[in-house]
Amino acid sequence: MLRWVIRICFMIIGGTIGVFTLPELWETLGVHDIFVINNPYTDALVGALIFYLFTFWAVKYVVAALNWLENGLTKTSNTVIIYGGLGLMIGLVIAFFAGNALNQTKIPILNSVVPVILTLVLGYLGFRVGISRRNEWGNLFAARGAKKKTPEEVKEEATAAREYKILDTSVIIDGRIADILTTGFLDGTIVIPMFVLAELQHIADSSDTLKRTRGRRGLDILNRLQKEDKIKVEMYEGDFEDIAEVDSKLVKLAKVMQGKVVTNDYNLNKVCEFQNVAVLNINDLANAVKPVVLPGEKMTVLVVKDGKEHNQGVAYLDDGTMIVVEDGRKFINDTIQVEVTSVLQTSAGRMIFAKPA
Repeated sequence: MLRWVIRICFMIIGGTIGVFTLPELWETLGVHDIFVINNPYTDALVGALIFYLFTFWAVKYVVAALNWLENGLTKTSNTVIIYGGLGLMIGLVIAFFAGNALNQTKIPILNSVVPVILTLVLGYLGFRVGISRRNEWGNLFAARGAKKKTPEEVKEEATAAREYKILDTSVIIDGRIADILTTGFLDGTIVIPMFVLAELQHIADSSDTLKRTRGRRGLDILNRLQKEDKIKVEMYEGDFEDIAEVDSKLVKLAKVMQGKVVTNDYNLNKVCEFQNVAVLNINDLANAVKPVVLPGEKMTVLVVKDGKEHNQGVAYLDDGTMIVVEDGRKFINDTIQVEVTSVLQTSAGRMIFAKPA
């Protein structure tokens, strides 16, 4: 169907060009006195036929270009299209008036070439400025269209803004956030940015089996959150195209929405703290609710492998906490009783140091 639409458009263009250009050709060939040849209907028919034959070669390229344009527009957010188109129109309007002023001059280059260049340059600049300033434009339109709010409404909106919880990729893949939200220990609106979802899809499509499994687990967690009626989930469709890293986009989004980043990424945690962005680390919560282990306590563990240092052995608790056993290398694959010597607890997790009892 699309191919026939393109062919019809080519025939209409060819017929129009034929009406305006073929009479000069007939006159050059000396057959302009023949009525059957030199009339608008014949000119339109010949032009349409020529362009129809041309479509057998050109239609595949036109279809490919349209499919590329459609895919690009599909992946582009609505805000980019709206504000980019608005900036483009403003740039073209400015170029139109400037071109009309230049057309009044007698200088050949100024009244012919410069208006075309102005149209291209100002149109492109308007489009780029519209995209880069879309957040400011949105706030401007919202401020003009909004009625004056009472102090109570302003306070409620500020409170609601502080309740935005923005999830990053690591905490979604981790999965514990679903249980925390289900139990009600974390309130507010859960925000899933589209660039985080795109990263999850990229991981789920990875050729590496481990990455693919982690990515699909993250998508399953998102589906679980959306099905929970008592959990309010919103998708953020915007993007920060001038920022490449997903973590940097999350920090920027948290500043824009005045929300909190929820993560278990140690590095992102530090970046948020450095930029004064509120952050909730799932590992901090897990450490806070873990049973306290004090030096001198004894526990029974299974030494599973050797450690990094000489003669060290490594064991794990049921929750995954690593236990480094001094002089425990000789007890690998044995269940022994150990005595806790010290505990190291950070945002990256908890590590227990012990020695054979």
